[in-house]
Amino acid sequence: MKLNAYIAGVGMTKFGKHLDRGMKSLGAEAIQLALDDAGIEKSVIQAAWMANAAGGLITGQECIGGQVILRGMGIGTIPVINIENACASASTAFEQAAAMVTAGLYDIVLAVGTEKLYHEDKVKTFSAFGSAVDVEAFAEIMANLKKSAEASGAKAASGDGAGKSRSMFMDLYASSARAHMKAYGTTAEQFAAVSAKNSFHGSMNERAQFREVLSVEEVLAQPMIAEPLTRPMCSPIGDGSAALVVVSEKKAKQLGLVDPVKVITSVLRSGWDRSGEDEFSSVGDLCIKTAYEEAGIGPEDLSLIELHDASAPAEIMTYETLGLCAKGEGGPLVESGATRLGGRIPVNTSGGLLRKGHPIGATGVAQLVELTEQLRGTAGARQVEGARIGLAHNGGGSIGTDAAAQCVTILTR
Repeated sequence: MKLNAYIAGVGMTKFGKHLDRGMKSLGAEAIQLALDDAGIEKSVIQAAWMANAAGGLITGQECIGGQVILRGMGIGTIPVINIENACASASTAFEQAAAMVTAGLYDIVLAVGTEKLYHEDKVKTFSAFGSAVDVEAFAEIMANLKKSAEASGAKAASGDGAGKSRSMFMDLYASSARAHMKAYGTTAEQFAAVSAKNSFHGSMNERAQFREVLSVEEVLAQPMIAEPLTRPMCSPIGDGSAALVVVSEKKAKQLGLVDPVKVITSVLRSGWDRSGEDEFSSVGDLCIKTAYEEAGIGPEDLSLIELHDASAPAEIMTYETLGLCAKGEGGPLVESGATRLGGRIPVNTSGGLLRKGHPIGATGVAQLVELTEQLRGTAGARQVEGARIGLAHNGGGSIGTDAAAQCVTILTR
């Protein structure tokens, strides 16, 4: 929807393995950083949208996770809305928060995403991803993935590791990647180029989970997870939190924000059972085209993009959906350097999910933290010169052949 809201403050923890910290600690750190960045006290917050995807499975905290985090830092009385929408949880929280501010119900609110995925029992961690599909069709989904792998001669993907030693979503992405390779001639080297590029970007992000720079050859030499995906082509599990202070135009002026970051649109949709007569080819296609229309821009107007690279092939396919290139030309686009810092349209300057990390309930807000810092001109070594318009693309869950939830947000300076 078209929006009229502003981002006054951002905060984010380092993403990674935080076995010694809980969601209260991680959430409080990100929120306090956002409050400090906005130059406000916690007492002025009027409402909070608190996102988390897997807390119930990993920590046992169900139902009131947002209140627990906020009360732990002395914030009470306000409305607290707990959001769970798979990997799109945080972007959903932001979309709802910005919509309420635009509607005039509030002037200053929080949008927060917090996640704990690391657990001593890896099967428990991977079960969180298995819950982001239709669980009543789980056996059928797994059987189809195995059949696809066997038909293409993918030995690693044909095994029984999905959901046990890896997220089943890597098998979903691997299946799509093999189909893209067959249809368009996309190569494993091109998928590896995504991981190499994002490792370069992530090396300059002090909050990224992994900061080692990798070459294409090094990415390809890593252990195979599910053909054609080697380990660096798969987003890691992680813990962390990200927070935003969202304000109305009136409040932005009262706070004296100079050249603030404005929210133009945030489009949240869910997948559907398509027919041959549908105008849109996917929920991603629907969200992206709607966002461009509401913002009055096209892909050529974007300064940078943070997109949902839960796997390296997903980034290449999203280039095509975003209109950065024609269908099937995502591989050559990344090889050309166009999506690298200094290129025509830098993508995932934060390091993306592949290197910044993917604490699923925090990812959507973390993308917006990166875009806000870029549009403010405060991203340091990874700054995109003259950044004016940024787009965030965040998906969650899977039903049929499509994402269950999708959110596309456009910010401008």
